[in-house]
Amino acid sequence: MPQKSPKRKIGIITSKGGHLFQMYRLKKWWSKYDRFWVTFPGADTNSFLRGEHVYFTFYPESRNAINAIRNTFLAISILKKEKPDILISFGAGIAPPFFYIGKLMGIKLIFIEPYDFVKSPCLSGRMVSPIVDKMLVQHKMQLSFYKGSEYWGSTL
Repeated sequence: MPQKSPKRKIGIITSKGGHLFQMYRLKKWWSKYDRFWVTFPGADTNSFLRGEHVYFTFYPESRNAINAIRNTFLAISILKKEKPDILISFGAGIAPPFFYIGKLMGIKLIFIEPYDFVKSPCLSGRMVSPIVDKMLVQHKMQLSFYKGSEYWGSTL
């Protein structure tokens, strides 16, 4: 009798607020997978992620070197424990530490450029674009930001 292939596990890395909302809009996709979330505590997080397996990172994360270092060590710990097949993120500052550690661990990486960055690419996207396996954008005008990116359409 043929064996079923194991279900893929995904790590969803996202800050709270708009990034979390955009990821939540993909619930039809991510709900099919074993998963865990990496984000920040907050009212929206508590509401959207009730019943989900959630890890909280150090905040503020953007342009905060100390918390970037702390989140890098947290990424090592979480990724070693969870062993995901894929990491996916809309950003923000927690994406780079998790993506770089994930790359070293051989985890597939998917980054989706946030919807609201249309004049220039987001900082997290610029930081992770050299290492991702797939860079998706939500506006056709964002295609010029990243070589090899794919237009995916809007989550909003």
